[in-house]
Amino acid sequence: MKTCAPSLLALAALASTTLAAPTPAQDYSFPITDIIDTGLTVDEYAAKLVNEGVEARDLAKRQYNSDTYNQLTDGTACRPISLIWARGTSSPGNVGAAGTEGPVFFNAVAARVGGTGQLAIQGVNYAANVIGFLAGGDAAGATSMFNLINQTASRCPNTKIVVSGYSQGAQLVHTATQRLTAAQAARVSAVVTFGDADRDESFGVLPASKTLIICHEGDNICDNGIIITPQHGNYEQDAPQAADFVAARVL
Repeated sequence: MKTCAPSLLALAALASTTLAAPTPAQDYSFPITDIIDTGLTVDEYAAKLVNEGVEARDLAKRQYNSDTYNQLTDGTACRPISLIWARGTSSPGNVGAAGTEGPVFFNAVAARVGGTGQLAIQGVNYAANVIGFLAGGDAAGATSMFNLINQTASRCPNTKIVVSGYSQGAQLVHTATQRLTAAQAARVSAVVTFGDADRDESFGVLPASKTLIICHEGDNICDNGIIITPQHGNYEQDAPQAADFVAARVL
C-alpha cells in the first residue's frame, strides 16, 4: 500500500492513537480511521459495533505466549533458525498478543523444526501506529528490520533467517527486503507476509521461490484499502501453511 493522504488535522489526531488486530468473531467492517479519538482498539471498537465483549484467548497450551521476544538482541546464543517478525498496527509488545498471528505462527514453525530450542524469535520494535500504516509502513521500523537482518547474518553466520510480518508489519517486510543487496538477500531463507497491504510489490532481489504472501478474499487491507474486516483478523488460521513453507526452506 502506498501513501494515503488524510488531512493534517486527521494525521495529528492519529499521532497518539494505536490499534490492535481485530478478533474476527463477528460480521463487521469499518474504516480504520473510525477509531480516531475513541480511545478504543480495533478489537474494542468491533466489539462495540456488535455489542459484545472481546473474549480472552486461551493461552495455557501455547509455548510462545508472550507479546515480546528479543532472542536476537538479548544475548541468546545463535540458533539454527532466526525469525524476525514485524507485528501489525498497534499490536502489543513487539510480536503481538499470544494467540494472534505472530505467536501462533512461531508455535507452528517450532513444531516443524524440532522445538523452540531450534528457533530464535525477534520482534521489530517500532511505533506500529495508524500514521505509519497510512504512510505505507513505518520508515523507522523498516530500517530496524533491515538492520536486524544484517546484524543477525553477521552475528550468526550459520543461522537460517526468516523474515515475516502481518498487516503494517508486512509493509515493513517489503521495504526492508527491497534494501538488501544480492549478497545480503542470499542469507534470507524465507519470507512470509500475512494480510499484506503491499502484496503487489516486490521483496527486492529475493526470488519468488523464497516468498509467500497470504491474503484472504474479502480482506480490504490486502486490496489497498483502509477497512478492517473479519477477513483481516484471522490469519492465525494460516499458521500451518506458512510454517510448512518455512520448514521446507530451512531444513
